[in-house]
Amino acid sequence: MSEQPPVRVGVIGVGSMGQNHVRVYRELPETELVGIHDVDMEQARSVAEAFGTDALDMTDLLESVDAVSISVPTQFHYDTARECIEAGVNVLVEKPLVEDLADGRALIDFADERDVVLQVGHIERFNPAVMTLMELLDDMEIIAIEARRLGPPLDREIDDTAVMDLMIHDLDIVLSIFGEEAEEVHAVGARDTNYATATIQTPSGRIGQFTASRVTQQKVRELTITADKCRVVVDYIDQSIEITRQSLPEYVDQEGFRYRHENVVEQVLVERREPLKNELSAFAESVRTGTEPVVTGEDGLRALSLAREIDGLAAPKQDAPTDTL
Repeated sequence: MSEQPPVRVGVIGVGSMGQNHVRVYRELPETELVGIHDVDMEQARSVAEAFGTDALDMTDLLESVDAVSISVPTQFHYDTARECIEAGVNVLVEKPLVEDLADGRALIDFADERDVVLQVGHIERFNPAVMTLMELLDDMEIIAIEARRLGPPLDREIDDTAVMDLMIHDLDIVLSIFGEEAEEVHAVGARDTNYATATIQTPSGRIGQFTASRVTQQKVRELTITADKCRVVVDYIDQSIEITRQSLPEYVDQEGFRYRHENVVEQVLVERREPLKNELSAFAESVRTGTEPVVTGEDGLRALSLAREIDGLAAPKQDAPTDTL
């Protein structure tokens, strides 16, 4: 049986994130990088030369590929993705899916009509630690999940709040774990929403707590699950999982020492790999097989909807007008 040919791919928008897509597509054996496109053709030609590919106009690119990554500014996601879908090209759209929820619904429906894959770039779903965690959840009766995504101030301007830039990753992951919508949502923010906390509760009573910060002098990417019989800590940066379980207290003899044994701490084996490689490999597989992507348009829209609600609650409140005599 002959091997299947690689999926022909391109990248639209070759800023810093788009260039990572270009690099990984060149490295993956299951993809063939055909070319790239950017509205700044000088930038496109520079990146194309650096990575040994071609800078193409949009029409030529869409006629030459099976799939594209879209890494343009969020306000252009809808129009760019729709043009690709219109051409029958499968798309991976960086998060957030779109700016407007109605546009997101229209894009999902259009992709369904055209029978093309629409994947949303929530890259943390492809962190090896998260992928390993998902395999462990069947045996857990989850009570609550706490997610912390913290970091120092950026050395560049960014329009998105900490909720839309950072917290949305964890909202997507927690919603995918819970498998149900948020019924109650509470949130507060500080420093122009560069720091925000939120709490959600699902219809079944499970709780999600989130903190996102761009004003914390330490980088933290951590998910903690409180379950009925264990506590699980996932470190995204280290790609590690630690599970603490309570065991029956008993005395243990070891090398002449006798001590009371109450808790068992397990370090779960995680096969480390660059999350973007996992993400783009999974996208290529969905394109090749026509199967549903790991992160669907519905997933992206669900995370965006909740993030918008939290962002509104956490936004700085305007001073109420005061009556004067």
